[in-house]
Amino acid sequence: MQLYLTWEDNMNKIQTTVGSIIQRVFKESNESVRRVVWIGAGGSFGGFYAAQYFMTRNAVTFSSEMFTSNEFVMAPPAYVGDDTLAVVCSMRGTKETCEAARVAKSLGAHVVALYVDPSELTEIADYQVKYESLALDESKTELSNTSIALMMAMELVDRTDGYADHDVAMSAFDNVDAIYRRTVGTTTPLAQKWAEKNKMRKPIYVLGSGPAYGAAYIFSICNIEEMLQISSPTTNSCEYFHGPFETLDKTTSVFQLVSVGRTRPADERSVRFLKEYGGDNVYILDAKEIGLNDLDDRVSEYFNHIIFAPILNNVYMRALSAEIQKSFLTRRYMWKVNY
Repeated sequence: MQLYLTWEDNMNKIQTTVGSIIQRVFKESNESVRRVVWIGAGGSFGGFYAAQYFMTRNAVTFSSEMFTSNEFVMAPPAYVGDDTLAVVCSMRGTKETCEAARVAKSLGAHVVALYVDPSELTEIADYQVKYESLALDESKTELSNTSIALMMAMELVDRTDGYADHDVAMSAFDNVDAIYRRTVGTTTPLAQKWAEKNKMRKPIYVLGSGPAYGAAYIFSICNIEEMLQISSPTTNSCEYFHGPFETLDKTTSVFQLVSVGRTRPADERSVRFLKEYGGDNVYILDAKEIGLNDLDDRVSEYFNHIIFAPILNNVYMRALSAEIQKSFLTRRYMWKVNY
């Protein structure tokens, strides 16, 4: 029987809704659930990075892997079965994502759909959780797909291996929207200056690492490339010195995300290099300066993506769109040709 849950079902506490979903999955499984696969395409795929990062740093007996939808359809992992939870995300039912959900279900997995509008995906899935698009100004940050997936990851680890900071993390979700709103105000004038400097620069390189890498990836492929049709390679700060740094000169446009957490030294290393050998088109966005330090140090690392992603989409991408006088709603091929 399908189960639809929204945050309104539990007195406006999405944490309770997510906890109910995970509890139902474990209760209704014939085998002990011990694996999770996160499946999506484009921004929906990248939005799972925070959950995957959390799982790989905290889960011991519970395994986790993320897949882009079409790759999962073409080459599903052999382990998927009744002991697997498949969390599948699509705003409105992207074709290959719906097919991925169908494949996961045919293999015996328990399928949870994260969605904005009902579609074939919500018809296929066993459980459905409605989220709010981060691209809309009125959306609550704790109700984004990334936030909900991260909550699921924390619930899974707490239920299986135990997560000592579970309650601290769940409380942190109550603060992320206020941090985001405040950061919009502080970064808007900075974004306008960045956009003015970089309006003629192509490509725009984006760097990030660890818990912020997913936000960097989405900023490149969804915001800059899809929405503005500007080439934008993404590089992990840890990999920057193994090839990509050879592209740097005084004119190169680089947007560096500096995370809080264990991989911050990798970001700081690339910042030092960028400042020495780069020019005026190097831009640094530091998580410490956009509110991540307001969260408890025990859990703040896992919230990098949740704050970075909407700021990059709603402040920096929009500023560049306005500066180059190109609507971010236009596309060259998407929805226009058969692909």
